Amino acid sequence: MEKRTLHTILSPRLLDLYDLTNAIVVIIDVFRATSTIATALNHGATAVYPVADVERCKQLGAELNAITAGERNGQVIEGLLHGNSPAEYPSTFIKGKQLVLTTTNGTKLLKMALDQGADKIITGSFVNLGSVCRFLENSEKNVVLACSGWKDRFNLEDTLFAGAVAEKISGQFDLNCDSTLMAKQMYRLHEKDMAVFIRNTSHWHRLKAFGLENDLEFCVTPGGAEVLPLYNPQTAALTAADLI
Repeated sequence: MEKRTLHTILSPRLLDLYDLTNAIVVIIDVFRATSTIATALNHGATAVYPVADVERCKQLGAELNAITAGERNGQVIEGLLHGNSPAEYPSTFIKGKQLVLTTTNGTKLLKMALDQGADKIITGSFVNLGSVCRFLENSEKNVVLACSGWKDRFNLEDTLFAGAVAEKISGQFDLNCDSTLMAKQMYRLHEKDMAVFIRNTSHWHRLKAFGLENDLEFCVTPGGAEVLPLYNPQTAALTAADLI
């Protein structure tokens, strides 16, 4: 039986080079969108609506009577109720509610993957690494690990997560992809010192200036929010999928 393919894109600018029509696309935005999505759903949110545009976020929030949240350049957007911090969504606050979220990088990439015909879209971060790997292992689709980066530029944290996924599931795939091999090797080198190494990243320094170190430490801690956010094109929402 022919093995499935596993590719990693290191920037949204490269997405159109890949065929997504028979692939599960994993949207990766470790700092912090996909960590926040997993946390909200793990704590009982009924749905997360990712939107690329701030005005659409406000409009949809009003239509759904939902919580509106988002950031640009790491800071809460004026006119929205909440930001993009996982710590803002404990079960005491988010359980049973809907969240409309817009962010600098991750929500934009999700829309791009949708427009390009992705077969399925999920979101991943270290906090739900186990759930992502289990879902991909049990699927029969090719996989594209899509790193959101920072304003279309490469970043380390998303690539490290792609490497973590590749390290755990690559035995089932044809790994003819240099970016995946690089990400996998990078993760192997830093798996044991992740909490220290991640502090070297530009995004860490950018967000640290806003006092978000606790957020960032949580975002690189495996298993903090084990849930599988699956995008439904009919509802335009991410919900927690059942894992077989």
